[in-house]
Amino acid sequence: MSRRDQTQTTYLYERFRAVSSGVVEAAAGTFVLLVAVRWFQAGAVAKALVAAGSSCGLLLSPMVVWITARLGWPTSKAGARLLALGAVGMLAAALSPLLPVYVVGTALGLMASSACVPLLTQMYQENYPAETRGRLFSRTFMIRIAAAALMSWVGGWALKGRMQNYPWLLVGFAVALAFGSWCLSRCPSHPLLADTGAHPLRGWRHVRHDPLFRRTLISWMLMGVANLMMLPLRIEYLANPKYHLALDADAIAILTGVIPHTARFLMSPVWGHLFDRMNFFALRLTLNLGFALGIAGFFTSDTSTGLILSAVIYGVSNAGGDVAWSLWVTRFAPAERVAEYMSVHTFLTGVRGVIAPALAFWLIERFTAGQLAGVCSFLILVACGVLIPELRSARIAAPRRPDAGLVPSPDDSGE
Repeated sequence: MSRRDQTQTTYLYERFRAVSSGVVEAAAGTFVLLVAVRWFQAGAVAKALVAAGSSCGLLLSPMVVWITARLGWPTSKAGARLLALGAVGMLAAALSPLLPVYVVGTALGLMASSACVPLLTQMYQENYPAETRGRLFSRTFMIRIAAAALMSWVGGWALKGRMQNYPWLLVGFAVALAFGSWCLSRCPSHPLLADTGAHPLRGWRHVRHDPLFRRTLISWMLMGVANLMMLPLRIEYLANPKYHLALDADAIAILTGVIPHTARFLMSPVWGHLFDRMNFFALRLTLNLGFALGIAGFFTSDTSTGLILSAVIYGVSNAGGDVAWSLWVTRFAPAERVAEYMSVHTFLTGVRGVIAPALAFWLIERFTAGQLAGVCSFLILVACGVLIPELRSARIAAPRRPDAGLVPSPDDSGE
């Protein structure tokens, strides 16, 4: 199959799979935890396990990369098998009335969906040309955003006053995972290098030997912790009377969901185009500043105008974050090592996904939302400071990374 055919085939099935990914995103963001709380009246441990499903999948991603390499599976086929396993878990949760089965089944479905991310990034590296990778990815992500929004509305309507219908919703999630598995199985890909399967922590050697990768991870950790700390506090800030806003549910949904997701949808193709054209560190600095402004503005505003503007800024930045988070390692990792690099990144994302929300709710009992927003905005600025020296060194380092293309060629950049 020619490179052009590989690109067209992957892009076709990734657009189909984006629908199922949006459905699963809605499941992870709202419904599996809602059912645990409202129907099962689950305790703290069960709720924590369900809520942490996606983050736990990211923590397991180095193991997934290792097993895939050991078995010699093509990356898309390995991802397809993972999603099929997740579909079985969701179906088991739908068929059983027992809370333990529900917790294990839904957590398995969410873990499978996120654990395969490094395999997908490797597939994008192989099948999407560097000069259009961001645009192709962002277009499929627009479909995912729209599907997630539609599923959120449909799911909310289906369960409103009819929580006993939740098994049918889980069946829908299982079907989405199964369909995503089929789509991935149709995408061309290659096995990982044999030495990737030497041991599960193989990818971590790049942190030691690649200083540029190491500093980028440090910056991403600072920014990610700050962002994930404040994300769950948005609802707390808008709903809790002690912050003197106490907005109703509709207003909260608009400020935390409708406005950011609309901006995210509209700006996704723009950021995809910029990803293909800009120096990555300049792009990352721009996004970081947007997140800092969005957080600081949101948690220090007490007017509708300030809250709406901050929600828009956050949504715009989040659109760029979707593209950058998913594809950044393809800009400078050796082509055959993308999955290894990405597994380290996804593991650390899982770590902060588990730690940051718990830390946020512990700190909010001791500090005001405005104070926390100030601290988190400062952390993001520190993250920017880590990357600023790399704006030039990245260009110097690019020639020794021939597959990466940290610096676009003159033809690509228009220079």
